[in-house]
Amino acid sequence: MSNYNTKMNQNTDPEIPEDTIYNPDTDNNFDNEEPETSENTETGEIAKLKAEVKEVGDKYLRLYAEFDNFRRRTAQEKLEITKTASKDIILSLLSVLDDFERAKKAADSSDDIVSIREGIDLIHTKLYSLLEGKGLKPIKAVGEKFDVDLHEAITNIPAPNENMIGKVIDEVERGYTLNDKVIRFTKVVVGE
Repeated sequence: MSNYNTKMNQNTDPEIPEDTIYNPDTDNNFDNEEPETSENTETGEIAKLKAEVKEVGDKYLRLYAEFDNFRRRTAQEKLEITKTASKDIILSLLSVLDDFERAKKAADSSDDIVSIREGIDLIHTKLYSLLEGKGLKPIKAVGEKFDVDLHEAITNIPAPNENMIGKVIDEVERGYTLNDKVIRFTKVVVGE
């Protein structure tokens, strides 16, 4: 009988897998053994996958909470920077305000127009240099070619000569750039 079993267990047909060879020592019930093994394997895999899903979910929640905290912290820092930036400019402008108050007192008690004009010129120069130090620059306009990126045309008038056609003839309101970015366009009159 062992000779028969040996011959039956040898797989001579390459198309038939080894585990499907008939073995008379077994109880001929292949279906009962496979589901138990595959069921145990499936249960183990499902438990493993559930653990992985839970771990990924926990990581997602932690990441979401960290991002939310980052977003709040960044918004708070941005608000504080905005408040601090305006504070610095206001502090530097206070000295100009003090000078204007002194000039006003001096103008009330003095009839000397020349000295009042000199005082106003000094205050203007101080204010201008202070703003220039913060990155403010005026935009050149009169005599320049009209540029829509820098100028805002209020009206067109006949050019006094042919060289002024398409160029700025007069500046109604000066424009400024702050750190090379236009913050106010120059209002101009353009020759046609």
